[in-house]
Amino acid sequence: MEKVLKVGSGSAYWGDMFEPAVELCEKGDISYIGFDHLAELTMALLSRMKQRDPKRGYIPDMIDLTRLCLPTCMKRGIKVITNGGGANPEAGAEEVLKVAKELGLKGVKVGVVTGDEVPLEKLDELMAQGIKFPNRDTGAQDLGEIRNRIVAAHVYIGSDRIIEALKQGANVVVAGRISDNALYVAPLMYEFGWDFKEPYWNLINAAVTAGHIIECSAVCCGLLTNEWRKAVDLWRVGFPIVEFHDNGEFVVTKIPGTGGVLNEWTIKEHLVYEVHDPSNYFMPDGIADFTTLKVEEAGKERVKVTGCSGKPRPENLKLCVGYEDGWIAEGTFFVPGPDTLEKARWCEQIIRERLKVVNLQADELHIGYLGINTLYGETAKWPKEDPMEIPIRVSAKTRTREEADKIRREVTHMWTCGPVGMEVGVPSNPRRVINLWHTLIPRNKVPTKLEILE
Repeated sequence: MEKVLKVGSGSAYWGDMFEPAVELCEKGDISYIGFDHLAELTMALLSRMKQRDPKRGYIPDMIDLTRLCLPTCMKRGIKVITNGGGANPEAGAEEVLKVAKELGLKGVKVGVVTGDEVPLEKLDELMAQGIKFPNRDTGAQDLGEIRNRIVAAHVYIGSDRIIEALKQGANVVVAGRISDNALYVAPLMYEFGWDFKEPYWNLINAAVTAGHIIECSAVCCGLLTNEWRKAVDLWRVGFPIVEFHDNGEFVVTKIPGTGGVLNEWTIKEHLVYEVHDPSNYFMPDGIADFTTLKVEEAGKERVKVTGCSGKPRPENLKLCVGYEDGWIAEGTFFVPGPDTLEKARWCEQIIRERLKVVNLQADELHIGYLGINTLYGETAKWPKEDPMEIPIRVSAKTRTREEADKIRREVTHMWTCGPVGMEVGVPSNPRRVINLWHTLIPRNKVPTKLEILE
């Protein structure tokens, strides 16, 4: 008899909307809900938080969502999987249990997945063994050149330990840098009894594909879409649900009556999101091939995906090394009419010359006219008529904070250096730049761990 599992997406990033997730838990016909909170740079930022306070380093949203959603999930038997543990899954899981206790919830069992973090001494050990960590973006070969500036190193790990946690009866699984779609691959593999071997690779990669489509919550339901004219009531957008069949076919849908738009094209848009080679979408759990699948409408706000395929999971995993890479400074001032374009060019000249006077040492300097060329740069078409006002943003990347402070000081001078009527926004404090060194690490060098807390 055919088996169908329904899985919902409750978050796409740190700071996503809470209300659609709550609605999904209360009204969605789902057995699991996944909460993705992480971006690549997030891990380095969370690691810095943990360095300042060993009890932090997890995503604060995870605790708010626990308070809002866990009572309903426990009542309805919905299991929760989240990567909100960030750089400190153990502390995050303890907070989840603390909230559960405050709410009077009984029988909560939390699986804690760790092992994605690669300590710096481990990196040193692996480099000493002759393992190379070339930068996949720049081609640079020597990770040692940034060794003294490394903040954190985390590996994208897969579903293995989540599946193990579910087998041990966990109601909630808190992990660190598992891949986004592992939140959804794991429950499907667990419920359908698949293993990482033949004949399951096409099925696992169908799960990878489904997870990829819904991992960004409402982005496949009407946010960030060329179909925006068809979207309704985005302020109460619905988050997606996957109805996954054990033969690898699935339907993407959402709660009827919720806002947004979900159709063939919103699914296709997200299918190609963050994809370089559609025939080889590398994930820790498999390598999906998006060129074999078929996407078609199957009813109102129901899109069916069939024909998924792929290859066995890769021997290497993605390793993101976050390192300090200078400072960012920025400030904004506002040019009033009339003659705004002429005034704006004059103000730009003043800023550029002042930065020469103070001998700004910057790796990058950008002066953009908001609403005119900030996004399109030199390719922007200049307006034929003067806008009523033009905000000008000055930003720079520097090696030191002292150089970055020069931007803040010189933008402030535009109160008096510019024409009458100028307004200057409060310049923000310079902030550190955390850059990423993308590389690969052998899977067998990344031991992961599961702990069950009750």
